[in-house]
Amino acid sequence: MTEIFSFTACRQLLQMLFAVFFFHCSEYILAISVHGKNSVDLKSLLISQNYVFAMVCSLIEYLIEIYFFPEIKEHWLLSNSGLALVVVGEFIRKLAIITAGRSFTHLIKRFHEEHHVLITNGVYKYIRHPSYCGFFVWSVGTQIMLCNPVSAVAFAVVVWIFFRTRIPYEEFYLRQFFGSEYEEYARRAASGIPFIR
Repeated sequence: MTEIFSFTACRQLLQMLFAVFFFHCSEYILAISVHGKNSVDLKSLLISQNYVFAMVCSLIEYLIEIYFFPEIKEHWLLSNSGLALVVVGEFIRKLAIITAGRSFTHLIKRFHEEHHVLITNGVYKYIRHPSYCGFFVWSVGTQIMLCNPVSAVAFAVVVWIFFRTRIPYEEFYLRQFFGSEYEEYARRAASGIPFIR
């Protein structure tokens, strides 16, 4: 039982808590700063039932493994690599939101709004969906940081499947809004998610 209160457990769990807290609070603050307080609600925190379920499962995995197999959690190089992925993913996502400005929304727009323009500069010059790329890297990084082998694979697969569905759906509307301009852009820039064109 003392493993749960070890230096390793405290460090990794506090890093996870801070990563999750910072991710969601900064998303909310950015949404307010870009779209105004009246246009933002708690959905901008990006916390769904599926997300909470995944995080609870990862915490259960962590606690089981640190109790029965504490040596799994002592891979500092792996854990620190996960922490680096969390920071990189967070940076890419926030850079995407700031670069897109008012054109960035958490919900897919099905109707073209006047202020919605196609962003192809900054990080968008290289990646069509940098916010998705950032979230993918961040979410998998959280599990590598915890040295959670099952959750690391599960997060990678589940988030990849989510984006495999979401990207074509979103791009259907982007092609309607921006026509050949978007087609040309899509040929130049990668999606940002592995194996999704």
